Amino acid sequence: MPVQVQGEVLSIRRVGAYHSMTLVAPGMAELTRPGHFVAVQVGGGGETSMLLRRAFAIYDVKDRGLYGGTVEIVFAVHGKGTAWLAARRPADKLDLVGPLGKPFRLPAQPVTATLVGGGYGSAPLLPLAAILRERGCRVDFVLGAATADRLFGQLEAKRIATSMEETTDDGTRGTQGRVSDVLPALLDRTDSDVLYACGPMAMLKAVSELARVRGIPCQVAVEESMACGIGVCMTCVLPVIGDDGLTRMVRACVEGPVLQGDRVRWDDIGSLPADVVGSLNAASTGGGH
Repeated sequence: MPVQVQGEVLSIRRVGAYHSMTLVAPGMAELTRPGHFVAVQVGGGGETSMLLRRAFAIYDVKDRGLYGGTVEIVFAVHGKGTAWLAARRPADKLDLVGPLGKPFRLPAQPVTATLVGGGYGSAPLLPLAAILRERGCRVDFVLGAATADRLFGQLEAKRIATSMEETTDDGTRGTQGRVSDVLPALLDRTDSDVLYACGPMAMLKAVSELARVRGIPCQVAVEESMACGIGVCMTCVLPVIGDDGLTRMVRACVEGPVLQGDRVRWDDIGSLPADVVGSLNAASTGGGH
């Protein structure tokens, strides 16, 4: 079960185009698994507080006991909320709820896993990679971004993985192009058993389609606006096909953010397909491997 705590900023630093913030969050670290996220109240308390929380994938945790565990998040400044968050300093207080959502499912036995991250979407994949290696899995990474300063976690990925490839849209680092340009050759080379991905929705759609064509199970952590983080506000719904073959609108913050890539109706996100059944509820969207 998630907890709501008054967290404290331990540190904040710039990492390329992003901000990395470590928060003391009592009781949260030991509950967190790769793929979970945390919802942060922004704007301060009282009248200055913004109505909607901001959701961030949890990058790293350190369990220092019930009253000293820390969680680390990585974010880019996109608007007033994240700009306010980037201006916080050590010892500032933040109201946190987490860990939230459903994390990545882990394989029951050693497999060959390919992890695909777009921008700071690679953050939750790094602790996942470490756990996979501990379980005897081979791990290969593909990291992509628009520009070199928007890649995240390359050194850590290189240390963990058997191989790593980088792509940038402008060619400032690695191969010029997108992750979907280099992924087919990597899958041919590694004979991967499972794909994990996190990043922009267009990237997740491309990775999921490639996995579907090749018959590879694919888990994706979707990037949807998650205002409440607990399934009440319905801002993060998207159409997902259930085990019964029927489409339901599910909440990314509760039934996700990790979903099976081939179950998401990518072309219908943002709309209400005519064949959707039932009310907003949980489809069976387990992650396969």
